[in-house]
Amino acid sequence: MIPVANPLAAYQHYRPELDAAFQSVMQSGRYILGPEVEAFEAEFAAYLGVRFAVGVASGTEALWLALRALELQPGDEVIVPSLTASATVTAIVESDAVPVFAEIRDSDLTINAAQLESRLTDRTRTIMPVHLYGNPADMTAITQFAEQHALRVVEDCAQAHGARHAGQPVGAFGEVAAWSFYPTKNLGAFGDGGMVTTNDREIAARLRRLREYGWRERYHSSEHGWNSRLDEVQAALLRVRLRHLEADNARRREIAARYRAALPPALRSPACAGSDLGVEHLFVMRSSHLRRDELSQKLRQAGVGTAVHYPIPCHLQQAYVRFGGGPNSLPLTERAANEVLSLPMYPELSDEEVKQVIAAVLQALREM
Repeated sequence: MIPVANPLAAYQHYRPELDAAFQSVMQSGRYILGPEVEAFEAEFAAYLGVRFAVGVASGTEALWLALRALELQPGDEVIVPSLTASATVTAIVESDAVPVFAEIRDSDLTINAAQLESRLTDRTRTIMPVHLYGNPADMTAITQFAEQHALRVVEDCAQAHGARHAGQPVGAFGEVAAWSFYPTKNLGAFGDGGMVTTNDREIAARLRRLREYGWRERYHSSEHGWNSRLDEVQAALLRVRLRHLEADNARRREIAARYRAALPPALRSPACAGSDLGVEHLFVMRSSHLRRDELSQKLRQAGVGTAVHYPIPCHLQQAYVRFGGGPNSLPLTERAANEVLSLPMYPELSDEEVKQVIAAVLQALREM
């Protein structure tokens, strides 16, 4: 079976460097918020061209702590796309804020900036664009809208390490950006991990307090905080993977280009356009003629794994329907959720495996 994602392949590919990094931490005796976390924070901030990076325990907590650092009040509204992992909305609700679901662009399935005006109320405080599947959202239009209406912008960059919009890295547009290092991400750890980045010194200082019990100094909680710390081991491993991120992303784009060239136009894949640079976190096919479940089953029988990202939009999820407009309220989002199917995508895929995936898809389509 060729899986959709394969973190083990990343470990095997970089094993000597990763093993050395692991051993270095284990022999140091320093396992929480030590030199590896500090070094990774500095290196990741430099990679993005931002001033501050704060390592936390997961991507979900990165989003949640980012919202807390902006001091949202109960009932404040956050405009967010519904086609996203539920973690995006989880963080909003956990902040006692209200998610307001916006429609997507049909081209790349990221939030449609032209829809923001229709979602604006006197309770709107924040916009949370999601750079979905590695495609950058239209941050130029989003930040312009935010400035016009005095809104904050929190970027959900969990799937877009290294992506660029208008020549600038994603994560450098909003006031705050949240990152996930879940093992399958483009920059993946070997366990959970996350990061919050910002150019604001005060926000960074508050994030450092919030991630560790609200401590201004050890054992002195100046505000209510949490325990959300990036482990030294994960930071050390991520430092290794960061050194190879650009090459890995280039390989992802190469694989995606081969898929797009070989597969029929009916299986269109959401992609960035113009000057934007995507990082192909996932390779997603969609088609109004796609009998998705049948195709997925045939591919599995042929030894090709697939997945659906995401089968139920957040505004229709049982946990969040109270915030949404119900079925048919976001028609493009709902149609996309019924059409998308992800093929294997990770930089360690061999050329032969890419050929096998393409052949399996073409054969399955002939049989349907």
